[in-house]
Amino acid sequence: MPRVESEVPLPPMKAFAMTNPPRHSRRDFLRGSGFALGAAILAACGGADARPAATATAPPSPTTPPPPAATPPAPTPSPAPTPVASLEEKIGQMLMVGFAGTVLEAGSPFAAAVESGRVVNTVHFARNVASPGQLAALDASLQALSPVPMLIATDQEGGQVARLRPAQGFPAAVSAAELAALNNLDITRQRGATTARALAAAGINLNLAPVVDLNANPSNPVIGAIGRSFSASPGVVTDQALAFIAGHHDNGVLCTLKHFPGHGSSTADSHLGFVDVTETWSEVELEPFRRIIAAGQADAIMTAHIFNANLDPDLPATLSHATIEGVLRGDLGYDGVVITDDMQMGAISQYYGFEAALELAINAGADIIAIANMLAYDASAAPSAFTAILNAVNAGRIPTARIDQSYQRILKLKAKLA
Repeated sequence: MPRVESEVPLPPMKAFAMTNPPRHSRRDFLRGSGFALGAAILAACGGADARPAATATAPPSPTTPPPPAATPPAPTPSPAPTPVASLEEKIGQMLMVGFAGTVLEAGSPFAAAVESGRVVNTVHFARNVASPGQLAALDASLQALSPVPMLIATDQEGGQVARLRPAQGFPAAVSAAELAALNNLDITRQRGATTARALAAAGINLNLAPVVDLNANPSNPVIGAIGRSFSASPGVVTDQALAFIAGHHDNGVLCTLKHFPGHGSSTADSHLGFVDVTETWSEVELEPFRRIIAAGQADAIMTAHIFNANLDPDLPATLSHATIEGVLRGDLGYDGVVITDDMQMGAISQYYGFEAALELAINAGADIIAIANMLAYDASAAPSAFTAILNAVNAGRIPTARIDQSYQRILKLKAKLA
C-alpha cells in the first residue's frame, strides 16, 4: 500500500447493521491465544514429573504394620483452552480496516465496529496522524475499546513511503535503496530500531514493511523508481531485510514481507489497474521470501495484486489458491499470516466484484483482508465486507474450516506481541 493518500473531506462510516455476537473478554482472549502459555507451563511444573523420587527402604518385618499407601501424583494441569469464538468474532479478526480522523469519536460507527469485535485490526495513513502524542492517544483508545488486542499497522518503509513524517514530529526514515547503498547491516538494524521505537511509542505494533521485492526493473514506477527495493540481488535483499526486521523485533514491533510473489519486475502500478508480470517475472524473485521464511523471521506476508501466468493462468496472486497455498505455503513452507494488499486497489476493484474477490482471496488462503480506504474512502466497504464474508460462510461458499484456520494463525501472530 505505497501511495500517499490525498487529504480530502471524508464521509462518515455507516454502522454495521447486525446484532452483536457473544463477546469474550480481553482476559479470555489473552488466556486462550497463547499470552498465558508461560503460566500454563509453570503450573504444569507442579505435576508428576516435578515430584522427587521416592527413597528406597527395607521391607517391613512381619510384626511391623505396612506403611500407608503412597499418595497418587497430582494430575498435570492442561494449558488453558482457546476460548470459543463465534463466527462473527472470527471474521472480525480477519478484517484490517482504515478509517478517517485523528481521534476515535465515542459512539461513532467505526468505534461501534471496534467495540463489537467486527473490526479488530486497523491501518493508519497520514489522515490519522498529527503528532506522536495524538497518535499514541488514538491507539490507546482503540486498544481500550476493543474486546481483544488489535493489530494496529502502518506503512513505515522509509523514503517516499512513510506515514509518520518529521513534519509531524517523527524521526526521518530512509528508503530501502539508501540503506542498501550504505552496505552496513548494523546501520540498517539501527535504523529499523529507530523506526520501531517510534511506532511502538505511538501504539503501532505491525509495520507493513520491509519490501523484499527485487529491483529487477529499476524503472518500475511503484518499486524501483521510488527506492522501495533494497537491491536486485536476492542475497542483499535478504540480509538487509533481516537486519531491518531484527531492529523491529528488538523493540516489540512485528513486520510484514511484501509483495508476494514479487512485484519488482513489473512495469505498471497495481494501485491503478491490471498488472501482468508473466513476461518479466522470474523464480529468483521468490528467494528473499524463501530465505526469510527459512530463518523463522517472517511474521506476516502481504500478497501482490499482480497477474503471473507462470503461477496461475487465471487469477492474480491475491486471489490465487495456486500461488498462496501452492507456492507460498506448499513450496516455501510458510504457515503464518497472509495479508492481502488493499482490496480496493484498481488491479482488483476494476476487474472483480467486491464480494467475489473477498471469497476468492479467503479461499485462496489469505488470513487478513485489508480494506484500507487508501485511494478513495468508502464508508460502506468494511460493513459490506463483513456481511459478504458472513453470508458466504453461511451459504457454504467459504468453508468454516477456512475461517478457523485463519483465526488460529491470527491468534498465534498476536501472541508474539506478549
